[in-house]
Amino acid sequence: MTKKRCVILSNKLFALDIGTRSVVGIILTEQDGRYHVADLVTIEHKERSMIDGQIHNIVSVAAVISEIKSILEERHGTLKRVSVAAAGRALKTMEGSMTIDIAGTSLFTSEDINRLELAAVQQAQQKLLSSASTTDDYYYCVGYSVLHYKLDGDEIGSLIDQAGRTATAEVIATFLPRVVVESLLSALKRANLEMEALTLEPIAAINVLIPPSMRRLNVSLVDIGAGTSDIAITNNNTVVSYGMVPIAGDEITEALSNHYLLDFPVAEIAKRSLATDETITVSDILGFEQQVPSSEVITLIKPSIEKLASSIAEEIKRLNNSKSPQAVMVVGGGSLTPLLTKELSIRLDLPENRVGIRGLDALADITLSDGIVSTPALVTPIGIAIAARRAPIHYMSVIVNEKTIRLFELKEMTVGDALLAANIKARQLYGKPGLGMSVTLNGSLMTIPGEHGRPSIILLNGKPASTKDFISNGDEITLERGLDGKDASAIIRDLIGDFSPIEVTINGREHTIVPSIECNGIPVGLDTVVNDRDEIYYSHSTKLNNVLSEIGIETFEPFQVYVNNKSVILENLTPQYIVGNMPVPLDHRLKADDEVRLEMQTYPTVGEVISSLEKFTFATASVTFNGEPVTMMNIGASILLNEQQVDTSTIVHPGDRLIIQETVQRPFLFSDVFLFIDYSLPKTASTSYQLLRNGEPIGFNDPVYSGDALEIRFGT
Repeated sequence: MTKKRCVILSNKLFALDIGTRSVVGIILTEQDGRYHVADLVTIEHKERSMIDGQIHNIVSVAAVISEIKSILEERHGTLKRVSVAAAGRALKTMEGSMTIDIAGTSLFTSEDINRLELAAVQQAQQKLLSSASTTDDYYYCVGYSVLHYKLDGDEIGSLIDQAGRTATAEVIATFLPRVVVESLLSALKRANLEMEALTLEPIAAINVLIPPSMRRLNVSLVDIGAGTSDIAITNNNTVVSYGMVPIAGDEITEALSNHYLLDFPVAEIAKRSLATDETITVSDILGFEQQVPSSEVITLIKPSIEKLASSIAEEIKRLNNSKSPQAVMVVGGGSLTPLLTKELSIRLDLPENRVGIRGLDALADITLSDGIVSTPALVTPIGIAIAARRAPIHYMSVIVNEKTIRLFELKEMTVGDALLAANIKARQLYGKPGLGMSVTLNGSLMTIPGEHGRPSIILLNGKPASTKDFISNGDEITLERGLDGKDASAIIRDLIGDFSPIEVTINGREHTIVPSIECNGIPVGLDTVVNDRDEIYYSHSTKLNNVLSEIGIETFEPFQVYVNNKSVILENLTPQYIVGNMPVPLDHRLKADDEVRLEMQTYPTVGEVISSLEKFTFATASVTFNGEPVTMMNIGASILLNEQQVDTSTIVHPGDRLIIQETVQRPFLFSDVFLFIDYSLPKTASTSYQLLRNGEPIGFNDPVYSGDALEIRFGT
């Protein structure tokens, strides 16, 4: 890097690095993307007004700032605005998520997503405030990123126009404690300075040492000051984490002070000489002066150096998922501590050339005025000035529901950012959903949801706006609470549909089929209002068998008998139900104006049952008896009906049991004809008669054949 004197330009940058041990004021000028360090003033605190980088005595710190401001104003004119940095260790990050019910709502819109993200950020803020390690009661949200969107529990790229049961947004948000920012503002105000821009200390150093093109590498930057060591980690093209350890250069100074009985400022001078002088001269508190080889001093303070290196290495690994980064850059005044980089490389298991001190020589396009010594301690103050120009955090004031809110601009600020800063609860962005109710419908539990709440109306300077609309200093935001959703309501018709009575005709008589509805055991109508925990039972069956049962008409099952212990269904003997001249089954559903008639069948004889069975075959003979045709059957079997011996003319009823034992068939006899006819003797018949076959006399047990004409004649 070339040192040269440049012409002071009007485009001045005034920045302050307010550290634990000292305050550094710097004047930079910029032209065509190149920066020149025009002036630099360093003044140490008169007392312990800073602890671990946090202002504890605003008046004392303001006095040092005023002194630096006066010195620089004598050389460069009036200074009114300044860029400063907040301690990186004050940053808090927290993940948050929010899930909402979207069942039954219209498609998800961009504004719905904005409000969902805002609710997730607020949930992260609540988690931060409730954490045990947090004592501050308010945090400024300085940015957030969406980690995932989820639909019904599954990750999805976008929720726009999606429909489902639930929608979820998961975010990671970054916050700054109010006390950090307010103390900075108060100290500047006492020094008659306005905050031009705010940056973060680790971001300041990273912006000048690790450009975005290098952030794909897993690199750790360590800024070792007097009281703390700030750490930042880059990976995957971004800064992935920040951290700190409350141990730094003062640890080494105190070790020197204790061993050689030195006043702290004397020990600090001796420590700084170790890096350049072979021998240091010290004067203890008793006034004795001695010269000590630097190597001897380094040996004495090595345990403190190892302790510092161990603390930094452990924090780096913790921030980097328990592993070492690819390289470590060390800046700040404490980086010059002897052996520190070597001890860090050992504890991180890295080659020594992967842990290095980075000074101003690493900064491209930066020049120094004569008299300004290039040291690693200048990286952070220069970075503050440059980062404040490249990526400043301005602040603005807006009014939210008549309350003035201060916002810090890490980015273009939106209405949603203002609502967060005003501590507007996410639930205020929507009206409350109405109460649901549950009922039991035919034994099954059913939930009836209430109406969704309507979103609130957001006005920006009196005009409708969304949470993503950008805001400016002095804007006024009004939030008109959304309407609450109505409680669930329904009538029985809404649950079971519109059941209307129907008219049918059965066996010539008209009948009305009406639905049966009961609520808590009491008959009700379709327009009855439903209440929470009601038990509702309904039926409206139009099936033929149910209708016949309701009006008291007996239904007939298929004609079933048992033959030789096996079930036999006689379809042709089953009573038939006719609708519109077509037979229908019992589960047929009736419609309005249907006409139903029942066609009954006579009960069959044993012979008719047997004749319908394919298994049993027998001989037949067709004859006439007294001029009437008769068909005789010879089954050649013994027949038991319900365990009683019967002949083929016996009537069979549904459910009867037949046992048929086959025997050898015999010829038909004249006497067999009486088994197949219903014959009674004439009342006026004489006692004498004659049996004839084809006009010829025949006996009762004489055989007859198909085609014979049989008759019986009585004498006079």
